Amino acid sequence: MTIPLSAKTLTASAAALVLATGFTVGGATAGASTAHAAQVDDPISSSASGAQIEMGFLGSYETGQFDESAAEITAVYGDLVFTVNAQAATVDVIDASDPKDPKKISEITGTGVANSVAIREDGLGVIALENEDKTQPGTVMFFDANDPEADILGEVPVGSLPDMVTVASDGAHALVANEGEPADDFSTDPEGSVSVIDLPAEVVAPSESDVHTADFHEFEDGGAKTLPEDVRIFGPTPEDDLPISRNLEPEYITVAGDKAYATLQEANALAVVDIASAEVEEILPLGLKDHGQAGNGLDASDRDPEDAPTVNITEYEGLKGAYMPDTISTFTSGGTDYLVTANEGDSREWGDFVDAARVKDLGEDGLAPVCESSPLKDKLGDEDLGRLNIITDMGLNEAGDCYEELVAFGSRSFSVWTTDGKLVADSGDEFEQLTAEAVPEFFNSNHSESNLEGRSDDKGPEPEALTVGEVGETTYAFVGFERIGGIAAFDLSNPSAPKFATYFNNRDFSVSVEDEIEDASDPAALLSSAGDLGPEGITFLSADESPTDEAALVVGNEVSGTTSLYSVADLANGGDDGDDNREAEASGADDNAGADEDAGTDEGVEADEDAGAGAGTEADSEAGANDNAQADSAGSDSDSGADNVGADGAESGSDTNADSTADDSESSDNADGDPLPRTGADLGQYLILGGIAVGLIAIGTAAFFFTRRRR
Repeated sequence: MTIPLSAKTLTASAAALVLATGFTVGGATAGASTAHAAQVDDPISSSASGAQIEMGFLGSYETGQFDESAAEITAVYGDLVFTVNAQAATVDVIDASDPKDPKKISEITGTGVANSVAIREDGLGVIALENEDKTQPGTVMFFDANDPEADILGEVPVGSLPDMVTVASDGAHALVANEGEPADDFSTDPEGSVSVIDLPAEVVAPSESDVHTADFHEFEDGGAKTLPEDVRIFGPTPEDDLPISRNLEPEYITVAGDKAYATLQEANALAVVDIASAEVEEILPLGLKDHGQAGNGLDASDRDPEDAPTVNITEYEGLKGAYMPDTISTFTSGGTDYLVTANEGDSREWGDFVDAARVKDLGEDGLAPVCESSPLKDKLGDEDLGRLNIITDMGLNEAGDCYEELVAFGSRSFSVWTTDGKLVADSGDEFEQLTAEAVPEFFNSNHSESNLEGRSDDKGPEPEALTVGEVGETTYAFVGFERIGGIAAFDLSNPSAPKFATYFNNRDFSVSVEDEIEDASDPAALLSSAGDLGPEGITFLSADESPTDEAALVVGNEVSGTTSLYSVADLANGGDDGDDNREAEASGADDNAGADEDAGTDEGVEADEDAGAGAGTEADSEAGANDNAQADSAGSDSDSGADNVGADGAESGSDTNADSTADDSESSDNADGDPLPRTGADLGQYLILGGIAVGLIAIGTAAFFFTRRRR
């Protein structure tokens, strides 16, 4: 008899052959396991209702160095990631063409300490190198990023402690923030300055004559320019000359139009530099944030009373915060340029000089007390402000004998400013609010160890890393929290009212590296299991620049020594394809969902590829994501970089059985997200499967004719 070959029969036959030969759509053979560096079992993910983006883990390159500043600032050129390994005086060159498995292929070595790297569109690379004696002039080294070996092209001298370098958007200049930090014992304090380097049109090094210095001499007493009163100038003056120039310390630079804007972190100000003339035009004081205003609260104590709530985000009348931004970026909205700052805060502790003190110590050891008339007079216990570190030279009354108000370091926020220094918007207490909801058991944790409220008394989450990028047609600020970790994205569509979108933290708080590493039998494995610690620098990749064809972030994590890639899925552009199978699979209807051959596991996500859940988190389909959710499936397995990732909570590396159960969390009933990007590997797999299917059809057809002839 003739047995007709149906599509269902062919599919089953093809599946059987695929299983027999070991092929899977995800790219891994059943029974195999490929661990992926630095991805934790349960990354933390929390999104606002209606969020249009979500982040997920792609892959990571690990140095295996703990708390050695082995991965700080990053730059990207094509498929290559260049990561500053500061203490090694090198820049690691990492091949990220496979974003799930970045590999170091070479390194660029200089003399001194590598602090920053930037690359022009044509591949002219620039590295800022601090002198071995940080008070002496540093150098900027140039290399050719078109060559994987990154040939050194030359170097030029710049100011003391070049801490950051960037290239202007037109490619004509490199701008260097020369911090001019004092010696460790404060025996000398070099000038701060900004170097403006004229760059050649070709990929060659400039000469020393192309370096111009924008200094602060005109703001000294008797100079042609007036220093605004609110610019903070303080501390010892070991040299007799240039007290203002030596006190101002450029930290980070962004460029908007023909101007460069440098953060003067400790001075709580911005310097505006005219690029063409290499001249500091003005210095903009940033003022103080009012922590007594509704929505501007903070958790100021790491020692709450017994049985009291551990999260106490409270407003205090009379408490202010100095913004003291570290990273700065820029964006344009409605034809207007805006500046964005991550308001980290920073104290000066050099030799015997310390400008910080706990509130409860005021009135002792030569420090002035809090004024009797201050509204903070009754808030000095440990349960309120007693543990908080404040700035000792700010907030004093006119006589200088007591504190009328107290000023904390940083503002635990990011801010939007006009280019003339007017505050447009501030995120208030949102950083602490969102991390308290996302990680309540480790709220305000430190980065080297896992603890509860270890940083409440000192800058909280400590926003430091920041970048701006467009996903679809929307501009977002991505802010990295140095201490608790993770990155928060804010929609900047309305510059005066940024909106929280999503938060992602690839960290396992159950691993406290500082406490465990000395006794660990395998310190590198312990460090890897902790995930990403201490994000220091973020590079945004648009969909056109990314190896995944969707937006991505490259993050340098200084404490874990990891350079990690995160996906940024555009949910507004195909993130929800309406596939009816999504709800059934996410709710556990498909018992084999963990090993579904069509599963789009490129992002470490357990979801059918057709379900479009490709952003590394499971989000509620009605809200875009649950505001408080820790998304259990956001690359939940330590081996989830492997293509045979299992169900939520399952250890797919040790149990690769295709019978993994689907996500059993309540939040997974309605998965949402982007379709995963197609890659060259996907195409090859489709061709293989297509060839198998064609072969089976040919066999079936031959069998059909053969049986007919026998009849």
